[in-house]
Amino acid sequence: MTTTESVPRPPGARPPGRPLSAELSEQLVAVAMDILADEGWGRLNSDRVAARARAGKAGIYRRWPTMAALARHALSSVTLVEVPADSGSLSTDLCGLLLPWTRPLNRAERAAASLVGAARHEEELRAGLEEALVRPLSDAVREIAAREAERGHELPHERVALLGQVLQALWWERYTSFTAAPLRAPQVQQMVSDVLLPIVAPEGVRFGR
Repeated sequence: MTTTESVPRPPGARPPGRPLSAELSEQLVAVAMDILADEGWGRLNSDRVAARARAGKAGIYRRWPTMAALARHALSSVTLVEVPADSGSLSTDLCGLLLPWTRPLNRAERAAASLVGAARHEEELRAGLEEALVRPLSDAVREIAAREAERGHELPHERVALLGQVLQALWWERYTSFTAAPLRAPQVQQMVSDVLLPIVAPEGVRFGR
């Protein structure tokens, strides 16, 4: 290799030059989140981000090579899945996991929802949703199953996997069904009782009641 050839930077390495301002980075991420949440993925571009943040476009591209990379980074700054506190009951733990269903989508959820369609064709967005939603949700399901095992009710592995798949489908449905109103707490309890518990207890057994 000659001295005139460029050496690729490792993934995640910052570009050469002056150190990047953490304050500006946070501001750019906040602006991107606002645009995604309020206007959608189709309106996220460097001109709009730069104008709202009162920054130069060069400062954006020094941090993220594409708007998809910025959106992925923005998703990494928020929590989309909260692991509920251990209630001592499988059904109550699942109700706690579905607590977001009782309120409208918040800012972070609206931002994530705006990326679902585009993620089918954009690998960077798929990776962002995988990291911010799919993996945390899978981890939450495994944690809830582990609690139930500690209570003396070992859940079959394949049933726990199916529960995770169904919950993921419900999550995507919530993000893309824009006309759906929030559920009331009794409706969430009924969903858990009628849909989720039978997945892990197909014979009708209700654990942790």
